[in-house]
Order: sequence, then C-alpha cells, then structure tokens
Amino acid sequence: MNKVAVVVFNEEKAAFEGSRAIRELDQDGTITVYADTVIRKDPAGTISVLRPPDDTPLGTFSGMLVGGMVGILGGPVGFAIGAGAGTLAGVAVDLTRAGVGSDFINEVSDTLSTGKVAVIAEIDEDWQTPLDSRMEALGGRIFRRNRIDVEDAMFAKEIAAYEAELDQLEAELEKSSAERKAKIQKSIQETKHKLQSKREELQSRMESVKREGDAKIESLQKQIATARDERKERLRERLAQTRAEYKERTAKLHDAWELTKSALAP
Repeated sequence: MNKVAVVVFNEEKAAFEGSRAIRELDQDGTITVYADTVIRKDPAGTISVLRPPDDTPLGTFSGMLVGGMVGILGGPVGFAIGAGAGTLAGVAVDLTRAGVGSDFINEVSDTLSTGKVAVIAEIDEDWQTPLDSRMEALGGRIFRRNRIDVEDAMFAKEIAAYEAELDQLEAELEKSSAERKAKIQKSIQETKHKLQSKREELQSRMESVKREGDAKIESLQKQIATARDERKERLRERLAQTRAEYKERTAKLHDAWELTKSALAP
C-alpha cells in the first residue's frame, strides 16, 4: 500500500539514523522507499530541509509529494482548523496533490514542535511492525497515511461541470433575444477557453502519471533483482499491485480526456 510516512525525532542525529534505517529496510525488501527527506523545524517555526529527496527520475516524481508535504508543514500552524476558506486555497490544492487529509497534517504539526527533526517518506509496506520497531528504537514517533489519488478523479468531475455549463448556455442561446445572444456567445467562448486550459492541464497530468508509474515499476524491478529469495515473491506482488493501480489511474484520466473531446467538439 502506497503511503506517506512521517517520523518525528527530538534530535538531528536520531533523524539521520532513522533515515538510514528506512533505507536499510528498503535494501532488504521489507519496504519500498520511493523518496525520503529530512527536515527540521527552526526556532522561528520555519522548516529547513537538511537532506532533500534524491535527484533521480523516481526521486523527482516522488519528491513532488515529499516536497509538497514539506511546504504544507511549513505553513501556518493549525491551518486546517477554523481557517478562512479563501486564504488557504493553495494549501488545499497541495493537500489534494499530496494525497493526504488535513487531519493528518495537523496531527504531525502538533508533534513537530520547534527544534524537532523529522523524516518524511513515500513508501510501500505490507506490515507496519518492521518500520515501527526500527523507528521506536531510535526514539521516533511515526505517523502514516495511505495515499489517495483524488486529483485524478477531480479532472473528470471538473470537465463534466464545464460540459454541463456549455449545454446550458447553448440551450439558452437558442431561446434568447438578439440582444442577449452576443453576451451568451461570449460566455460560451470563455467556458470553452477554461475547458481547453483544463484539457492542457490534463494532458500534462497524464504524462506525469505515466512517467511516475514507469519510474516506480523500474524501482521495484531493481529491488526484486537484489532482494533475498524469501522477499522476492512479496515484492513481485507489490509490483503487480503497482501496475494495476497505475493502469486504473490512467483509465480515469483517459475517460476525462474523452469528455473534453466531446465538450469541445464543434
């Protein structure tokens, strides 16, 4: 199961030992680590990155998730509780892209107080005990949340909304007076422009999801090649699951793409 894991430590040395332990668990096939980073909360309350995610194709894609988490944790404390909706739109988008909920962020923020250090990682694991045992032995407190790719499904909903708006405007155009037709035509063109922008965003997302999926599959294949025999079968199951997940995500995005074609058709 693809997850975001955050482990909070009281000191920097323990955090780096925790990061090393996480990578050791990856090396022996117990878990799969797609990206991880080490951060510290400074006295001013700002987040400093002590070690960024690896600069590799997989690190780049998974680093977007981990980097998004860093940005969210560096935002206003308790942003998701009683906050004004208009002022936190960017944070809401980051939460969606990170695939986690505001309750998870608040829980981590409450523990990541001034001076503490944390490891943030995107992982796949079958059992929580191996990671928990290693982190607890180092004095770390671990938080984890399954990733939810809600952003993929959002495209179809947004495009369907634009399509419904176009249908309504075109129906209104047929019944409107000559005086109103020009204004309605303008609204139609503006809606089509928004839909075209969403289509371009969708195309970028489709390409990104494919590259990310290919990179994760390649990472798992390399892990299988070096894993002990007793780990290989479970890793092959994880690989099959990853392929299935990305096939499903691609199908959702393709459905959204087909919606844009019909909505923008003359």
